[in-house]
Amino acid sequence: MNMKNESMAGIGENVALESAGRHPSVKRVVAVALALWLGLVCLLGSQGAFVAGADSPPLPIFLGVAVPLAVFFAAYLGWGAFRAFVLSADLRLVSALQAWRWGGIGFLSLYAHGVLPGLFAFPAGLGDMAIGVTAPWMVLRLIRRPAFAASRRYVMWNILGIVDFVVAVSMGTICSGFIHGLALNVTTSAMAQLPLVLIPAYMVPFFIMLHFTALSQARRLVRSVESAPA
Repeated sequence: MNMKNESMAGIGENVALESAGRHPSVKRVVAVALALWLGLVCLLGSQGAFVAGADSPPLPIFLGVAVPLAVFFAAYLGWGAFRAFVLSADLRLVSALQAWRWGGIGFLSLYAHGVLPGLFAFPAGLGDMAIGVTAPWMVLRLIRRPAFAASRRYVMWNILGIVDFVVAVSMGTICSGFIHGLALNVTTSAMAQLPLVLIPAYMVPFFIMLHFTALSQARRLVRSVESAPA
């Protein structure tokens, strides 16, 4: 058992070091893509492109979430250099970025001011806050022991982070106003307009990509340990 832990620690340290100086061209492409993506969302948002009809499901918002993820997964599966970049990303940074989700408290503030319905604001806000407030603890564990990336706690934390988004998007859809049998004084229509549209059309897919990155590296680390000679 001790030998296995030592093996995991050694492999974990190697994985943590792989990101340094690797894939500079891919890094530039990713940086440009993120900037262009943000600019496109702002442009479309300013034109009202994410606003759906009163009696229609929020399909533009759904596409705003789904299309970037589809592009990301297509690049991961079809572009070896990008996949290598994802698998060598610094998990300390990847996890630290999730701390921004503490900003989910803003959903509760918007609910208090009558901008968002509580049926959406509470699960979305509290879920984001739970991930955001625990992110520094995850980062500290990764700093002290890189092999923590393969632990059940870290994997479950990332899975719960994705589940939070699934719940938030589902509740946002339900509360968008197109379901006539659901009596709502306030809908999630504000989420289709700037600046709030940046959350579902940019931040949600981006954070899901970060979770996927962490889970992919965790899976690779476990496989490396299992295949290591006794």
